[in-house]
Amino acid sequence: MSEYTLDDVSVVMGSYNEAEAIGPVLDDIDAATDGRAEVVVVDGSSDGTADIAREKGATVIEQEPRGYGFAVCKALLSASNPVRITTDCDGTYPMERIPDFLDLINEGYDVVSGDRLYHGAETMPTMNRYGNLAFAALSSVLAGDHLHDVTTGMRAYHEDVIEEITWTENTGLSAELLIRPVMRGYDVREEPIAYDERLGETKLDPFSGGAEIAGSILRVCAQERKRQLTSLF
Repeated sequence: MSEYTLDDVSVVMGSYNEAEAIGPVLDDIDAATDGRAEVVVVDGSSDGTADIAREKGATVIEQEPRGYGFAVCKALLSASNPVRITTDCDGTYPMERIPDFLDLINEGYDVVSGDRLYHGAETMPTMNRYGNLAFAALSSVLAGDHLHDVTTGMRAYHEDVIEEITWTENTGLSAELLIRPVMRGYDVREEPIAYDERLGETKLDPFSGGAEIAGSILRVCAQERKRQLTSLF
């Protein structure tokens, strides 16, 4: 297999009223990839986010707001390159690590998942940090594998993973995007990354959002266990 380059990378994200952050994030992606990566933004904003993204050279797909998972899934499936990297558009993730993630895909990993909690994620609100640790513990028990950060928004995928799995979750898509590949035996690496304070205001309520993510983890793990058992007979 030939080695992938930055020309083979699509960086994708969903956005909703992120006019304050989207420009700097796209600038960081451009700097990290020498402007060679495709950028796909699925947007449901009313604040001009889509216009800013277009001005920065991104491919923008506008749709009615349907939630985090629908937007990110649409972006992943709309990308045209074989290496697809997710990020959030709030400035929290280190876009300078994109080449490192690409190198790991070239080493043979199917999924490279950014682990924010490895370094403590001190910039993350305390409630969110402990919630994410709880999600990781729950997922580890149910998936039967030690997982560190199941709700991170920065990951790299080989296109086969994205196109071979049917994705079902919305608020909990970030967890599903790690749990299903792990439980299906794909080669997954959790890579420590830095995590910064977000630009702009958060859109996710920690209580209702946390409950939805926990429900997603339970559903996805149960479905994958059933799939494993079915394959034995």
